[in-house]
Amino acid sequence: MSAPTSGGSSIATRLIAVACVVAMLYFGRAFFVTLISAVIITFILQPFVLWFMKIKLPRSIASFLVCSIFVLLVYFSGLGLATQATGLIDDLPGYGQKLGELIDGVADRLSELERSVTQLMPKKLQDPPPTLGLEAPKKGRRVRIAPPPPPPVDPNAPAPVQEVRIQPERSPLLSFLYARIETIYSVTLMASFVPFLVYFMLSWSDHIQRAFLSLFEERDRAVASRSMESVAVMARAYMAGNFVLGLILAVLSTVFFMSLHLPYPLLVGPLSGFFSLVPYIGLPLALVPPVLSGLPVYSNLGAYLIITGGVGTLHLFALNLLYPKIVGARVHLNPLAVTVALMFWGLIWGGIGLVLAVPIVAGIKAVCDNVAAWKPYGRLLGD
Repeated sequence: MSAPTSGGSSIATRLIAVACVVAMLYFGRAFFVTLISAVIITFILQPFVLWFMKIKLPRSIASFLVCSIFVLLVYFSGLGLATQATGLIDDLPGYGQKLGELIDGVADRLSELERSVTQLMPKKLQDPPPTLGLEAPKKGRRVRIAPPPPPPVDPNAPAPVQEVRIQPERSPLLSFLYARIETIYSVTLMASFVPFLVYFMLSWSDHIQRAFLSLFEERDRAVASRSMESVAVMARAYMAGNFVLGLILAVLSTVFFMSLHLPYPLLVGPLSGFFSLVPYIGLPLALVPPVLSGLPVYSNLGAYLIITGGVGTLHLFALNLLYPKIVGARVHLNPLAVTVALMFWGLIWGGIGLVLAVPIVAGIKAVCDNVAAWKPYGRLLGD
């Protein structure tokens, strides 16, 4: 018996390694999502730390100031959205009643359509079919069907004991929360580490960079340094471009919703604008907030068509004109690579994977472009 070839053994080893990496990414998604998010935020905030250091502040103090300002901005933005959301929650009973009326109206329309279609059908098809197993009675003749006899009762048999169990009713919301409580706790716990990770990465960035470069040989350190800088530049450009584009869409959407007199435009506009940036499913997500907000105001279909047309126009305007100039020119990924990345990371990490898919693949491409042996892979991912 001949020994297996080294090529087959190498391929099997690589497949096992890839399977182990995918399993590690899937089961450790909370950890990896938190770490990658902290790294991306660190790349974005690094220039602000360097600016504070130019005015003779130590790196630790500059990092603390930048992180504090960032946390305050996030807090006040969330506070403003929460204020709008509080009024929306108070109006939820009215939303439910209006939604029920719309559903009843749609059901009535469908019933009318069914009756109209039935009247257009031939007479034979309108009559209900006879019951299976019973012969249809002749016209003018009455048929009496005797009921089946009751089963015999044994006088010596004990009376059956009926067990009554009273189960407390649980609302659908509580059922959903109980089912997702572990996920909510895990996400909340990991998110609480992000500010600390960002602060330590910013304050210890020089030490981390020196330690990272020391892992490589002397001849490879320049390539590793260029790769790290390319990833940082790409992450800053991609996230900053998306943020600017999201702000533009948020402002335009808010103005558009104000002109339609939609309730809570300061909440609905930013949500719709930033939801529109989610790849491939951005337009349906962007339509959800204004449609829900318009339920207590509009009852005709034409108003929702206007909302859909306006949001769709803003989405296409941003996707076809603004996105290539603000974001696409800095990433240089071909559509096939983006689609495969969205499929893979969305399958592994869910919704957050759709958000992080493009920066992750763009970072891999930035590394491949700086390593001579990996440049063919960079060209495969590039545009």
